[in-house]
Amino acid sequence: MTQTTEAPASVEGQKAPHDRGRVRVHRAWFVAAVTFVTIIGAAAFRSLPGLLIDPLHEDFGWSRGTIGAAVSINLALYGLTAPFAAALMDRFGIRRVVAVALTVISVGSLLTVWMTAAWQLLLYWGLLVGMGSGSMALAFAATVTDRWFTERRGLVSGILTAASASGQLIFLPLLSWMVTRYGWRPAAVTVALAALTVVPFVWLLLRDHPADVGLKPYGAPEFVPKPLPVQGAARRTLRVLLSAVRTGPFWLLAGTFAICGASTNGLIQTHFVPAAHDHGMPVTAAASLLAVIGIFDVVGTIASGWFTDRFEPRRLLAVYYALRGISLLFLPMLLAPSVHPPMIFFIVFYGLDWVATVPPTLALCREHYGDDSAIVFGWVLASHQVGAALVAFLGGVARDTLGSYDVVWHASGALCAAAALMALVIRRRPTVPVLATA
Repeated sequence: MTQTTEAPASVEGQKAPHDRGRVRVHRAWFVAAVTFVTIIGAAAFRSLPGLLIDPLHEDFGWSRGTIGAAVSINLALYGLTAPFAAALMDRFGIRRVVAVALTVISVGSLLTVWMTAAWQLLLYWGLLVGMGSGSMALAFAATVTDRWFTERRGLVSGILTAASASGQLIFLPLLSWMVTRYGWRPAAVTVALAALTVVPFVWLLLRDHPADVGLKPYGAPEFVPKPLPVQGAARRTLRVLLSAVRTGPFWLLAGTFAICGASTNGLIQTHFVPAAHDHGMPVTAAASLLAVIGIFDVVGTIASGWFTDRFEPRRLLAVYYALRGISLLFLPMLLAPSVHPPMIFFIVFYGLDWVATVPPTLALCREHYGDDSAIVFGWVLASHQVGAALVAFLGGVARDTLGSYDVVWHASGALCAAAALMALVIRRRPTVPVLATA
């Protein structure tokens, strides 16, 4: 890694004489790489909820609705914490906020090993892990992208978004094997250790701003001084929200992203494994299919970032949601005791579209809300997780009540069709800034 302490006059794009002829990689790409690895490490906990529903139901006799409520709290806090975390990063720096968040995730996951009552699941997995994960949400990726890049933002957003899917790809097969072979407790310990292991990398390698190392942001025409810490993080977060809710694009972005969360984290990530198991598919096979979704999610999200740099974001969103809705309508017919070609096609197709919505959504936030875009995106992400939380809970209730998940798949497909129409209604970039920079 290139460590440079050059003065601003000889930063990226303005080589010192002794550097002529030598190609140097901008430090922003190393920061993006550290962020990618950090999100992968934190993604372990994102892989576990769907694997816990049946084991906790069998061990403690808790209903799927109760377990789904804990997952629901986790998902909701994941979103509701994000905008405050973005403001805290402006106040205390990225490194401190992320290091503390990873530690909280580790503690919450570890405490579940000793729980004996349902309220403890709600507290440890719902509250602690939910709050910690919220600080590691996509607002973290948005903050890094906004500070370190002025070019290739769509591509970088796609890469960092794909990190969560990469973590799922790494941890899902391992955790499903552990749950099947040794029970859910060793899997929870693994999640705790994975989050804790990343902390030293964050503290030693991550930097808050290009000015910390004497660089300008990647692609910026001139050096950007590091801004002073922003006081009153909570007040600023709420002030940005109050300004954003007065604009139409915010509600459309929040509505579409709520449906995105409902049809991904709340539905597939939480309920696909138990739904497939209901049809006789082994847990390890179903978890492996989720991991395959992770593989194609990486491809689809990075490609979406590339597309976002070149095409109109709202039209991309409309296409993504329409295709996702169609695929969900077919899923009930594809579930079977074994994996067959149509199911593999669904997994590939759905994986390409999993979080491809993030780069264009983030681009639209940046267009409409300027310097406050990371915080606005945090609130939009909150709606994503509220949608996920509702479906995580209601999906469990539907399974307890109706004996199957079919109605949940169909309802989610219809919601995706509505999201496609909402995306097309989002107006183009305004001629004057909607929000003033705090």
